[in-house]
Amino acid sequence: MITRSIYIGNPAYLKLKDEQMYILEPSTKEVKGKVPVEDLGLLMLDHFQITISHQLIQKMMGNNVVVVSCDGHHLPHGIMLPLYGHTEHSDRIKDQLEASEPLKKQLWKQTVESKIENQKEVLKRFGNYYEPMIDYQNNVKSGDITNMEGIAAQHYWKYLISLDFLRQRFGDSPNQFFNFGYSVLRSIVARSIVETGLLPVLGIFHKNKYNPYCLADDLMEPYRPFIDLLVMQWLAINSETEELTKEFKAFILQIATKDVRIDDKTRPLLVAVKTTATSLYKCYTGEKRLISYPEMI
Repeated sequence: MITRSIYIGNPAYLKLKDEQMYILEPSTKEVKGKVPVEDLGLLMLDHFQITISHQLIQKMMGNNVVVVSCDGHHLPHGIMLPLYGHTEHSDRIKDQLEASEPLKKQLWKQTVESKIENQKEVLKRFGNYYEPMIDYQNNVKSGDITNMEGIAAQHYWKYLISLDFLRQRFGDSPNQFFNFGYSVLRSIVARSIVETGLLPVLGIFHKNKYNPYCLADDLMEPYRPFIDLLVMQWLAINSETEELTKEFKAFILQIATKDVRIDDKTRPLLVAVKTTATSLYKCYTGEKRLISYPEMI
């Protein structure tokens, strides 16, 4: 089922009634809108005067809704996910823990190849210099020991933005637009990992004792170019602004319903991410050898 992504950037009181999330104006209690909880996939809260009932939180956790909380700079600061998203949770984690290092190195190789392929397609769509990306993709080794991902990224950002652009978490504009998009994407991927019954903290490549979402950071890599494409489309129309406006955030939340190609089928990205997470589990069990990753349409 295709779920909805909801952004709330004004004071609001959120409560559960008739299996729906009611959005009320805090002072008058006037109903501003309502959404069936089963239709929700992601809820972003971006105002300090938002109050949410515990009953609604419990209902959302039961429906695998990811709740994203933004900080005073209006950037995603934390996410809330259910502890258990699958009936076979313990068995699936056992398979995840027993995955061999050679298998994880092969899975990371596939991940990097898919990411570079999609980066190449983004460059092509803007008529930019993409040809070296083909060689980078063809030279990815098991575990990406030659760091083709990093080499490809240097080329990609130079020719997507400018020759002197540095892609950084706290870098100059337009870094902030990409950072916001990636935060949304990370939340979507984490949701699918939990829903599949896997632990987001146990990555196939990323390992960081301070990072509870290593696996999400792995699986989101081939999806990043879809965010890049959306951001570039936004910047083409709004080139004068550096502000993360409500309009931009609403535009980026479209990512969940954007069509991608996966396993030779056209699917919304939210559905594709679940396909990717499910295929990873099947790789852990030996049922599959390849992770299902998206392609540009």
